[in-house]
Amino acid sequence: MELNLTRPIVFIDLETTGINVGTDRIIEISMVKVNPDGSEDVWTERINPTIPVSEQAYKIHGISNEDLKDKPEFGKLAPVIAQFIGNADLAGYNAIKFDIPLLVEEFLRAEVDFEFKNRRVVDVQNIFHKMEPRTLSAAYKFYCKKELENAHSAEADTLATLEILKAQLDLYQDTEYKDNDGKVAKPISNDIQALSEFSAHTRNADLVGHIIFNEKGEEVFNFGKYKGKQVEKIFSSEPQYYDWMMKSQFPLSTKKAITSIYLRGFNKSSVNLK
Repeated sequence: MELNLTRPIVFIDLETTGINVGTDRIIEISMVKVNPDGSEDVWTERINPTIPVSEQAYKIHGISNEDLKDKPEFGKLAPVIAQFIGNADLAGYNAIKFDIPLLVEEFLRAEVDFEFKNRRVVDVQNIFHKMEPRTLSAAYKFYCKKELENAHSAEADTLATLEILKAQLDLYQDTEYKDNDGKVAKPISNDIQALSEFSAHTRNADLVGHIIFNEKGEEVFNFGKYKGKQVEKIFSSEPQYYDWMMKSQFPLSTKKAITSIYLRGFNKSSVNLK
């Protein structure tokens, strides 16, 4: 089943120096843009991360520091990447928790304005895990009935992710499932909005899910001693917690989100004092 597109969607896969969104860097990026007319554009590039590739990461993707020393840094490629994505929606495998937050982190370091809020995100891994918990290679074998060659090559993984999503749509087009409240929901469709909602575990206020929205639409912590507590109230009663987060190794995108919440609460307090 082909995708039902009202605007382009870009499938993204990254190879990186490690798995920490706040401190690691991209060393290879591949993007497949699927256009509403069904045509596809592919863009792949290796990147000099300016920091060493960790041994653990090297064992997975096999890309060494030597392979990257003459490659361009992300800052030089950032405008090209942003232009390729354009106004497209985004998709990937584990994209919500890793690839997209890390990509946005790189854009922030490069001081390139990349608007994320109005984009829908489809995470093929989350659809897979809700239906058939396994790895990308297993997902490819399960859905596409083929072995994934060149696994952990960014382009191979990206193209495989697109192929898996199309196969998922064919397989589950008549399958009902239970939503997070245990209620039977309609089968998933090829509509990007529906896929975006289905593939999300939480409604994130920041990109990595440190801050999420509760049922009332309020930002709450999704980690630590204040998990489930309203962020604005904690910052109001304990402003030192905001200071601690800003000085810790949280991603820049998380710091940007909590600063907005902190300033909103500060402005409310200022109005009340007048």
